[in-house]
Amino acid sequence: MLERIATRRAELDLLEELVKRLADVRIERDELVVAEHIVQRINEQGFDEYLSRAPARRKRRSAAGRCG
Repeated sequence: MLERIATRRAELDLLEELVKRLADVRIERDELVVAEHIVQRINEQGFDEYLSRAPARRKRRSAAGRCG
């Protein structure tokens, strides 16, 4: 009887791990859907228009050029 309980517990532990992995897979899939929509929007609008709407990047000054 104890062996059956231990076996079932091991099965349930495995299933629990699979459920956690499935949750991670679903999260990643949702992130890929968002990325896909972004790429589609870029393709529809044109890349130049997309860049014009993106915030301007600041140029970083090199540490050697600073007075300190």
